[in-house]
Amino acid sequence: MTIRVLLADDQPWLRLGFRAVLEQEPDLEVVGEAGDGAQAVAQTRALRPDVVLMDVRMPAMDGIEATQRIADSGSAARVLVLTTFDLDEYVYAALRAGASGFLLKDALPAELLNAIRVVASGEAAVAPGVLRRLISAFAAQAPREAAVSAPLDALTARERDVLLELARARSNAEIGVRLHITEATVKVHVGRVLTKLGLRDRAHAVVFAYENGVIRTGAS
Repeated sequence: MTIRVLLADDQPWLRLGFRAVLEQEPDLEVVGEAGDGAQAVAQTRALRPDVVLMDVRMPAMDGIEATQRIADSGSAARVLVLTTFDLDEYVYAALRAGASGFLLKDALPAELLNAIRVVASGEAAVAPGVLRRLISAFAAQAPREAAVSAPLDALTARERDVLLELARARSNAEIGVRLHITEATVKVHVGRVLTKLGLRDRAHAVVFAYENGVIRTGAS
């Protein structure tokens, strides 16, 4: 299947570079470009891409607000946020807004391609170690919302175990080893956790877990 990608960045030369890399891949198609957040929202609505490569700092409307609007619209598009630093406070805000992961602007072409494919598949395109540091650094600073015990009560004991491991930014393989179950079984449990909690993907499961006290900031 072809993954349809929208490029949202206020720097034309960066969009040109991303397009050059993506258009060499048979399974990737650049369906449009946007120079600011407002255009990104409009183009997402019109073109229905699978993945939006979204810069954070853009004029008119920044990438965080654009991500929030895309998520709130019910779009199936996954947002992959572009940032300059791997601990940029805007990244956490973007994840809370509905982004499915983030990528450094100086990432290698292979990393860019992999991140797009991972996000399109419904996973979180964030290296576990980086995600762990990111959440630990910024979860305490984020406005805490009231705990939502009802959805948590809907989880089975095993699903709670899986959510805890997701919060620790572990891969399916790592979770399987720790819980002594197969990777395929882990995938099933992850899907059920996301469905019951109304979460888009595992990146949001991590944010949810920290904001609702499933795991404490800095826990390992």
